Amino acid sequence: MKVAGLAVAALLAAPQSGSRAREAAIASLFERVARADEPGFAVLVRQAGKTVFARGYGIRDLRSRERIDPATSFRLASVTKQFTAMAVMLLVRDGKVRYEDLLTDLFPALPAYGKGITIRHLLTHTSGLPDYEDLMQAAEKDRPPIWTADRQIHDNEVLALLRGETKGRFDPGTSWAYSNSGYVVLGLVVARVSGKPFGDFLRQRIFAPLEMRHTLAYERGRNEVDGRAFGHARDTAGFRQVDQSPTSATLGDGGVYSNLEDLAKWDEALRVNELLSPGAMRPGLTPVTLAGGSAAHWPAGPVSGDDLRPGQPVSYGFGWLLDPWRGRTRMWHHGETTGFRTVIERFPDDGLTVVVLANRDDLDVRALALAAADLHLQGNMSSRVPTRVERGSP
Repeated sequence: MKVAGLAVAALLAAPQSGSRAREAAIASLFERVARADEPGFAVLVRQAGKTVFARGYGIRDLRSRERIDPATSFRLASVTKQFTAMAVMLLVRDGKVRYEDLLTDLFPALPAYGKGITIRHLLTHTSGLPDYEDLMQAAEKDRPPIWTADRQIHDNEVLALLRGETKGRFDPGTSWAYSNSGYVVLGLVVARVSGKPFGDFLRQRIFAPLEMRHTLAYERGRNEVDGRAFGHARDTAGFRQVDQSPTSATLGDGGVYSNLEDLAKWDEALRVNELLSPGAMRPGLTPVTLAGGSAAHWPAGPVSGDDLRPGQPVSYGFGWLLDPWRGRTRMWHHGETTGFRTVIERFPDDGLTVVVLANRDDLDVRALALAAADLHLQGNMSSRVPTRVERGSP
C-alpha cells in the first residue's frame, strides 16, 4: 500500500503552520498505511523532551481485535540491543567489568578462536563469533528439527553451540559483521557479572528506575506481557498470526517487549543522561574502528537478512547505529523478527525522536519513521521521502 506523499505535501503547504500542521501531516502519512481491521503499528514522535504525537493504528491480534494504542506492548527485536548495551555500560561504570576484559575470563570453556574477544568486540559487532542461527541449521542438518516455536533455543544453548566451533568468522577486531550471537553472549555476561538473571538486572537497574512499568525481557513461564500485540505475516490469503519462532526465547539480542509510553521515558532518560553521565555514555556513541584504524563496512557477501547495505561503510557504537541522515547527527536501530518490525530514530542535536512499532512483517518501518522525521526536520516532503512503506522500500 502507498503513502500519499503529495497529499502530505499539500497539508504542509496550506496556511496552517507549526505543530498543528506537522501533526496533521504525520496523521495523514500514517492513516494510509494500515486499515482499522488489520494488524498495524504504533508511532511516537518526541520533540525537545515532549511527546508531540503518540498514536496506534490497526489491531493487536485477529482474535480479540483490540485496538493498538500507546499502551500496547510490542516485541522490540533488535531494538533490545541498546538495553543490553546499557546494562553492560552500567556494570563498567560500577567497576564490575571493563570493556577490554576478555570473554574467556568469564567463560573459560570457549575454544581457542574466542581467546582474543573482548567485551568491546561484542558490543561493536567486531567479535567474529559465528552466527548462532547458522549453527542451529548445521546442527539440524539431515535430522528432525531440534528447536521449534514451542521448543525454542535459549541463551545457554547458544553458548554451547559457540563452544562447539573451532573458528570464528574473522579474527576479533579485524572486521565487522552484525552479530546476534554477540548480544546473546552479552546478556550472559550481564548475568554472570551481576549475579542476577539478565531480565532481573534490566528491571532493577533500568526499567524500574525509569518507571518503565510495562517493559520486560520476556521469558515464557516466568513472566507475561500485559496488553501486548501479537505478530503477523501477510501473504496472498491475508494476515496470519506468526508470533514465535525457534529463536524467540533468546534475550540479549532481541527479547525485550515495550510500548510507546515506556519508550518515551527511555528517550527522556537518554536525553538528560539519567542513567549514565555524558562521559560514561561517550564510548557507546563513538563509532567503532577496526584494528589498525580502518573503517568498518557491512559484509560484502555472502550477506544475510541483517546486512542492510552490503559492502558499504557502517558506523556502530554500543547497541546503536550512528550514521548521520541528510547531514544530521543520528543514533538509531531497527528490529526484525517473526511478525514484528520496529525502529527508533533519534536526532539528538535536533531534539527529535521517532519510534515505530509494528505487529506485521510487510511494513518498512524505517521508511515510515524517516518520513515522519522529515516532516519535523525539513518542514516539507522532499522527493527523497519514500512514498512506499512496504518491506524493501528505499
